[in-house]
Amino acid sequence: MLNAFTSPGSFLRGNLHCHSSRSDGDPTPERVCAFYRRAGYDFISLTDHFMERFGFPLVDTTAYRDDGFTTLIGAELHAPQLANGETWHLLANGLPLDFAQPGDDETAAQLARRALDAGAFVTLAHPGWYGLTVEDATALPPVHAVEVFNSMCDWETGRGAGDYLLDQLVDRGQPLGALATDDAHRYQGETCRGWVMVKATENTPEAILAALKAGAYYASQGPQIHHVDFEGDGLSVETSPVDSVWLIGQGARTAVVMGDGVTHARLPLDRFAGGWARLVIGDRAGLRAWSNPFKVA
Repeated sequence: MLNAFTSPGSFLRGNLHCHSSRSDGDPTPERVCAFYRRAGYDFISLTDHFMERFGFPLVDTTAYRDDGFTTLIGAELHAPQLANGETWHLLANGLPLDFAQPGDDETAAQLARRALDAGAFVTLAHPGWYGLTVEDATALPPVHAVEVFNSMCDWETGRGAGDYLLDQLVDRGQPLGALATDDAHRYQGETCRGWVMVKATENTPEAILAALKAGAYYASQGPQIHHVDFEGDGLSVETSPVDSVWLIGQGARTAVVMGDGVTHARLPLDRFAGGWARLVIGDRAGLRAWSNPFKVA
């Protein structure tokens, strides 16, 4: 899934997980959209909690779109329950506005299937925060992605990572992508700390959703992945200045290039042959960017 570097179009910056006063966030939907527009984002998806106590909001943000900024209709979906008793959290971007509220006995697997059938891009939200296991995740129909970084959970609880789950699911043959999001609620220290860079031909909801489903994106906290390409028996990587370029695969398989202000690295692929790998880069400030996992012949 290196489509972000082979697909036509330009990179667009977006946040796929945030909340407003329609559920448990502070600002109104209009102010949320204005905030991200001013911050230089190309798009967002407002994903208020689709729960009875909030009136099952599916917020229509079409009025806040303009020539340089667009929105995907979305929600954070909930159903009972994980093995540990927690309520499910499923991120769904690109839902229709008439998506029906969950039935009283609807399971997480049924809700995920219904969102997928409705055309949404579905993600396992903040798995580290509430203890989502591989057994939980594999009880669902195959979804699109895992949040490898959730800023709100990192900022408030120190449990913002999800790459542990991504790797275990990819080990089991699920072709999942990697997302970074704000999951903004308070719009204080948790904002603009994690986003996706989507390669799309135009800044429209339809083009962005199609690119997401095609895997044409990477996740970032700041560092940029400019280009990735197979080069003989290695992977050639071009980035913004970073100090570490890792290739991570099954089990303990890794390769790394380290240095001061690295902008180009070549990583060997032989140890990943027959399996999968994913790229992670990190700068001196500890900020990272993540590619989607990809197969290695």
